[in-house]
Amino acid sequence: MKYVALLSGGKDSCYNLLHCKRNGHELVSAASLGPEPGKEELDSYMYQTVGQDAIELVARALDVPLHRRIISGQALEQGSEYGARNAAGGIQGDETEDLYALLSTVKSHHPDIQGVSVGAILSNYQRVRVEHVCRRLSLTPLCYLWQRDQGELMAEMIAAGMEAILIKVAGIGLTVRHLGNTLAQMEPTLIKLNNLYGAHICGEGGEYETLTLDCPLFKHRISLMEVETVIHSDSAFGTVAYLRIKIATLHPKTLPGPTALAVPELLDEGFASVRDRITQLPSNALPAPTRSNPGSSSVLSSNPQSQKLGPWIAISNVCSGRDDKSDRSIEDEVRQCFAVLQEELARYSLEVPDCTNINVFLSSMDFFAAVNVVYSTFFGTSPPARACVAVDLPPPCRVRLDCIAHSRTSERHALHVQSLSYWAPANIGPYSQAIMMDDRVFISGQIGLIPGSLSLPSPQSLALETALSLQHVKRVTNALSSNTGGGWTGHSQLVLYWLANLSDLSGVKHGHAALEKETAAPTLFLVVKDLPKNAIVEKQVVLHTGRVSIPDEDDGELAVQKRTPIFEKGDHLDIFHWEISRFENTPSSCVIICGRSGTEDPSPHALRSERAFDAAWAHTLSVRIFYGPSQESAASIFFDHLFDAPRPPATFIPCTNISTEGQDDWDYVTCILTA
Repeated sequence: MKYVALLSGGKDSCYNLLHCKRNGHELVSAASLGPEPGKEELDSYMYQTVGQDAIELVARALDVPLHRRIISGQALEQGSEYGARNAAGGIQGDETEDLYALLSTVKSHHPDIQGVSVGAILSNYQRVRVEHVCRRLSLTPLCYLWQRDQGELMAEMIAAGMEAILIKVAGIGLTVRHLGNTLAQMEPTLIKLNNLYGAHICGEGGEYETLTLDCPLFKHRISLMEVETVIHSDSAFGTVAYLRIKIATLHPKTLPGPTALAVPELLDEGFASVRDRITQLPSNALPAPTRSNPGSSSVLSSNPQSQKLGPWIAISNVCSGRDDKSDRSIEDEVRQCFAVLQEELARYSLEVPDCTNINVFLSSMDFFAAVNVVYSTFFGTSPPARACVAVDLPPPCRVRLDCIAHSRTSERHALHVQSLSYWAPANIGPYSQAIMMDDRVFISGQIGLIPGSLSLPSPQSLALETALSLQHVKRVTNALSSNTGGGWTGHSQLVLYWLANLSDLSGVKHGHAALEKETAAPTLFLVVKDLPKNAIVEKQVVLHTGRVSIPDEDDGELAVQKRTPIFEKGDHLDIFHWEISRFENTPSSCVIICGRSGTEDPSPHALRSERAFDAAWAHTLSVRIFYGPSQESAASIFFDHLFDAPRPPATFIPCTNISTEGQDDWDYVTCILTA
């Protein structure tokens, strides 16, 4: 795609251009924001303003037109989110809106531009705001440095021929004498400061800023003829100083040959092992491809149900109410589903953007694109986590939703990455990769997309798709932990694998086993009708940070402690199998109960005597019932016997096959989330 480069003049904004070219994108323009004339630097949360006196030279070195705009706004919205959750607009007077105005101007001059190059590495603050602007302008952020290891990135920049110098220092261990030094000269010092003080090697903590003098894409090299050192402060804890560029010139250069640009491996080592383990499976380990129709249901209610437990709200079984004679479009059915959802949420004084997790079940994946268009109109910034799969819904229903919401929306933490990068897939729909509330984390369903292109492996590969989907979940978890202050790694409490083919079941199980050697959680493998983009596997996870509030033995005051969930499993009367992940002294747990029909005495009430379930029954928030072909009636009867009235909200989901790690072909599974 054709794109515009957001230029600060620094190493990151220039180095990202090399990766944009490597991924087939065409640079046609540059854009930059800076202070008004007479001001050399602003205290901006968003933009590098030092070195703006040389930005014209950087654009000329790239041989592209430069669009500039003065920063007039302030950092009014300084939180982790930007904009409203129910609208797409920005915040008037915020400095982010200067970027919106600038890129609007660029689009008016270059209407064929589709992308924006962004040099963000670690700054979630910057990324969120650039992505917000890009979404409003229908532009794709190109952010290939995002979440890269800074030590590796620094070495790659130097090896690629990037010549950038320090033009500002503002971190411990950096002094005036470091100004003007190149990255190659500074690399040993920056690594040493990282080891001693945790300083960011690439300056992501504001330790220093750079100016690029040469880059493989430059057609001219920049030479600084006269500079002046300006000292803001000089103390034992760190000098703040920068170079004022007084005279600089361009010198033509002989363009180099193709640059040997380092690109990170698609899979980290552990996930490459997952791919290899699946690849090495003998062909006879896989069952023959089969697909049976789960059939339609006439016994299950089409009415939505909801309940509130503490701050949590669960709403299940939201359908459009479409009848056989209706000629309404799928778009109208989605709108009606959201009208029903909003009506239920209003009972608890909430709105649709307060949802933390939504599951969307379609009768055909052919509706996916149309559903997404309407779905996106209900959300602004930080939409809920989501999974969307196609199942054999009982006609005439074509759309079914269930959701989890939370009343304390100010405590919500979202990871909503929309940029193309090497990290993990950008959103292919209006959802966040993860939402965290009350130390519970909902991870959106992750299919095996190649992050840099948002395409599935070609030719199709179960081994690679499975490894990628597992890696995406891990990277999303790590990024969310980092963005919320760190200190937790996440404990899986429920793992769902959605599969498009029964023949892939054994391979996905082997991939899961290769990764989950040391941890265990209730895990289901669900074969359904279809997955987005014709993927063959999708992984969806509910995590817990492990931080729980425990009353102090002496004064009874609550204290946050780190705990590991207890995982237990068992069998009951050779009819049922159950698995649970729970914490002591907290109701946060996930339970699956697997059953078979056709027995004379299913004895669901006897399951309630299992001590592991003691906390679950009183704190059941929502239930999903997965049922196999022609088993909807048995699943419904089991649910009615398992729970006393009034029963918790439940959504029934038809599947082609339902399996756990140790057993295939369950007739039905009750999946319980507590709060």
